[in-house]
Amino acid sequence: MPNLIVTTRSGEVHRIEGSEGTSLMNIIRDAGMDELLALCGGCLSCATCHVFVNGNQLELLPPMSDDENELLESSSHRLKNSRLSCQINMSEALGGLEVEIAPED
Repeated sequence: MPNLIVTTRSGEVHRIEGSEGTSLMNIIRDAGMDELLALCGGCLSCATCHVFVNGNQLELLPPMSDDENELLESSSHRLKNSRLSCQINMSEALGGLEVEIAPED
């Protein structure tokens, strides 16, 4: 199983395993990191699963949809490496991906 490296808001770093095809949102929540609220459950109707992706790894991700971009526009914490974790599915190619949970809006 590929690994995901998650930094919490308090700076704790966790290496967790994720099943291929599972969203980063679900992997993070299943690992017990409940500061990632994910209020809509991955339906792409909020931005509470906002993460910052290691900038060097952005090119590994699928392109951002217009809907994801629009939701991220509503965040006062958006950066150039912002993504919604519900929109990224784990794969072997993403093994070692590093994300940081964004501050809550």
